[in-house]
Amino acid sequence: MDASRDAKPTAGTKSEIAGRLRSIAKIVIIDVAAPLIAYSLLRSAGMSTVTALVLSGVFPALGVAIGVIQHRRLDVVGALVLAGILAGTVLGLISHSARLVLMEGSVPTVIFGVACLGSLWTRRPLMFGFSVEFIGPDTAKGREMISLWQYEGFRHIFRIITAVWGIGFLLEAALRVAIVYNTSTSTALSLSKVMPYVWGGASSWRGRSLTADTRGRRANG
Repeated sequence: MDASRDAKPTAGTKSEIAGRLRSIAKIVIIDVAAPLIAYSLLRSAGMSTVTALVLSGVFPALGVAIGVIQHRRLDVVGALVLAGILAGTVLGLISHSARLVLMEGSVPTVIFGVACLGSLWTRRPLMFGFSVEFIGPDTAKGREMISLWQYEGFRHIFRIITAVWGIGFLLEAALRVAIVYNTSTSTALSLSKVMPYVWGGASSWRGRSLTADTRGRRANG
């Protein structure tokens, strides 16, 4: 019996790791590498900066489409990404400004940052809802998170996490604008593709650490 109990978490852990690796690979290939390579090739082929930027944005949109097919729904993050791509494309084509195309990432970033901060005055902060949705409310971990919400310490931690994400996204949007207006197009494009994932990864790691601490205190208490 003990062996079977130990085997189940191991299999689950392996499955979770495999799923995370697939998600990371999808981000690296579709959201980061493909747009950068496409932009470089299109510019080398003689296309204008604006046209190359617009066409390179097809790959992140494709990534959202793949997610919709896999999960059979369009989540909030995917909708914001598509809105940003559309806004940057329209503004860029109308104004012929590469800077406005590069600003497309700032649209969902600002909206998400404001939404995070606004949700601090609601019953449950935005990042808690996203975390449960991402993990799956019907999974063991999802049910555990929902049950942990009864504890004030856990609620406080998720309000802190949500506030950090909200402020961080607004700072990221401001930094993105500064980068776009003070660096070359290729540099701004590269940084704009990598920066959200660096910030998101660091924030997610800190959030998991705080959540684990809460579980530990609850178990000891």
